[in-house]
Amino acid sequence: MEDIDVEVPNYFICPISLQIMRDPVTAITGITYDRESIEQWLLKGKSTNCPVTQQPLPTVSDLTPNHTLRRLIQAWCNENASLGVDRIPTPKPSIDKFHFLKLIKQLQHPDSKMKALKELDLLAAKNERNRKYMVEAGVAKAMLSFIVNCFKEDCVSGLEEALSVLFLIRIPSAEAKLLPKQNDQIIKSLIWVLGCEFNTQIMVKSHAVSALKSIIETASSVVLERLEPKFFEMIVGVLKQCTTRITQQGINSALHVLLDACPWGRNRLMMVESGAVSALIELELGSPEKRTTELILGILFHLCSCADGRA
Repeated sequence: MEDIDVEVPNYFICPISLQIMRDPVTAITGITYDRESIEQWLLKGKSTNCPVTQQPLPTVSDLTPNHTLRRLIQAWCNENASLGVDRIPTPKPSIDKFHFLKLIKQLQHPDSKMKALKELDLLAAKNERNRKYMVEAGVAKAMLSFIVNCFKEDCVSGLEEALSVLFLIRIPSAEAKLLPKQNDQIIKSLIWVLGCEFNTQIMVKSHAVSALKSIIETASSVVLERLEPKFFEMIVGVLKQCTTRITQQGINSALHVLLDACPWGRNRLMMVESGAVSALIELELGSPEKRTTELILGILFHLCSCADGRA
């Protein structure tokens, strides 16, 4: 549209992108922006102030669609279509926090849970705004509850989608700290996932270890003191798999899990008995990236503090 010789009204132009607004929204400061531009400014930019007035802007949920201006822009585009101006379609309604609350409710019904899971996965992958609303709606907790239920029922249906959603939105540390009573079940469930078979084996196991890392990071000392031998057998098993069976990020997450569990002598002994020392040395001999080497050496330092670890 830059090459078109037609004068565009100034109030049709977004102050951020300097392009014609396709979905104008008005901030609480009274300034109108194109939705995509202002949302990117708020979600990914260093400043959360209004770009024009420099006044604070709370969140993207405080942006009000400017339907009148949108209709004016659409009418102007239609009138100038013969001059090469592109028509602007009416934007789809913006998804908000309440949409995700509705999807969480649908997870409780057998007939709708798979459809809800797939929609959550698609929306999480779409943009940062969706992921922000998902966190606010409590989707992370809902996904963890779903995984625990799958473990109790010994059913893997929907696990790929649930773990993908968790990986995309991350488990907020503040939310993880509010799950102390459920931590045991969540940890057992994620360890169970590592022993299951999936069509997308590499990504599922990588996502499961990533979720486990988030839980272990915020787990209480009581939980970490009660970890069982099978826990370490499965995590060490992940390290023994080459990167053709798990991602590099998955390997680093597994190393983080072991490092967080190292302060307890009982855990160090179980790691050694699970073959952690040889697995770590083998991994280091593969010339891993710098961060992986740092994690490996940190764990070996702890394991060498016990006699069996030095044997």
